[in-house]
Amino acid sequence: MADRPSSLRLLARQIEYQHRVFWRTPIAAIFTVAFPLMLLVLFAALYSGDTVQFAGRPPVKFVQFAAPSLAAFAAASATYTNLAITTSSARDLGLLKRFRGTPLPPWILLGGRLGSSVVLAVQAVVLMLGVGILVYGIDLQVSHVPAALMTFGVGVAVFAALGLAVAGLARSAESAQAIANFTILPLAFISDVFIPVADPPRWMEVLGGIFPLKHFVRGFHDAFSPVAGIGLRWGSLLVMAAWGVGALLVALRSFGWEPRGSTKRRRRAAAG
Repeated sequence: MADRPSSLRLLARQIEYQHRVFWRTPIAAIFTVAFPLMLLVLFAALYSGDTVQFAGRPPVKFVQFAAPSLAAFAAASATYTNLAITTSSARDLGLLKRFRGTPLPPWILLGGRLGSSVVLAVQAVVLMLGVGILVYGIDLQVSHVPAALMTFGVGVAVFAALGLAVAGLARSAESAQAIANFTILPLAFISDVFIPVADPPRWMEVLGGIFPLKHFVRGFHDAFSPVAGIGLRWGSLLVMAAWGVGALLVALRSFGWEPRGSTKRRRRAAAG
């Protein structure tokens, strides 16, 4: 009798499978990878000679700000938006229920989805920063690489947990898509993702500081900034970690494998 594949091998195969499924959906790939890259090229052309200055910091080139910020946004989209929509869609189609009925352990199924989203986040960040370094000449601070890796690891873990929490709370794939897009896009405008506001209103500053996207973007930007000390923002990491713990608890309590509500009724009506 042939030996059963190890759990790690099964997980690797599941990650590969989920990754192939993602790239077969062009609209998802366009929004997650091409959209931030398009913004980087557009902003670099519009603000090629401009600088960005945060409080108490010397000014830096606009593209030095834009590339890491948009890379963090792409990583958040690859985990949060991607997991929220694809997981709820698989649940509505009955795929999660079918997979759970197979010998494949449930943790490997979810691990494949999580692993695929992390791989996608890595690819998006490498693409954004690669274009920034090779095409626009942004400075890579070698001494800040550990800070960048730590910020990236915490950020993708937090937004992956948030994506699963949205998938668990949403009653259907349509509502998950609405929640994910309605939250991440407005937050991007108050989280210094696209264009930093030099003197924002107090309410905007406070609101942006509550949510994790601004902390991810600022932390990742500092990890590539030549004027940011060691490039590590402990306060931002703590805020993101708190959101991650809360999202994980919500996901554990709300996650389900079977279709819900109207989706479940539509499937029954179609079957009979």
